Amino acid sequence: MTDYAAARANMIESQVRPNGITDRRIIAAMESIARESFVPDQRKPVAYVDEDVPLAESGRYLIEAMAFARMLQQAAVKPADNVLVVGAGSGYGAAILAALGSRVVALESSPALAGQARTKLEHLANVKVVEAGLEGGAKAEGPFDVIVVEGRVGEVPHALLAQLADGGRLVAVVGETEMAKARVYTSAGGAIAIRDAFDASIAALPGFVKKKPAFVF
Repeated sequence: MTDYAAARANMIESQVRPNGITDRRIIAAMESIARESFVPDQRKPVAYVDEDVPLAESGRYLIEAMAFARMLQQAAVKPADNVLVVGAGSGYGAAILAALGSRVVALESSPALAGQARTKLEHLANVKVVEAGLEGGAKAEGPFDVIVVEGRVGEVPHALLAQLADGGRLVAVVGETEMAKARVYTSAGGAIAIRDAFDASIAALPGFVKKKPAFVF
């Protein structure tokens, strides 16, 4: 029988702390929230391995803890922040962010995964699950101080960037191949500054395909 508490502690010591995670609130949240509760029963024994864990639906994953923790550190979530999670899946990332910010909107396009997230997050008064297309964000719930995209995308849609508050940060892993770049997009005075933060290899989030420029004669 798997000792999940021990596996969680090992995840923190072997995957999180050694990779530059200095925000104690991130560590405390990942120590206290049972990652195994957010994956299918047959995947629970591998919930803490250092890789993406497949969810019930084909093509959707719970991204690896190391990459997610590094994304959160780059997001620099403050206690008063309004946060949007894009591709919330079964709700693990939203649960972590609920411990860091004031309010979390968990955006999920899959009815099945959105239903799971609602069930698993119903005890958190500061989390709202929204079932809708991911690329369009959740404009009615914004603007957002932080947006975290849970999965690799070909590009970040303008619709998401437009939902950042002034000074807001969007963190996403961007690239069309397995090895990609975690990028931080910061809104300032109507402009968006982009900074590459670290290399990352996480599963793609379906639907975010980089648009090819139109052919010009």
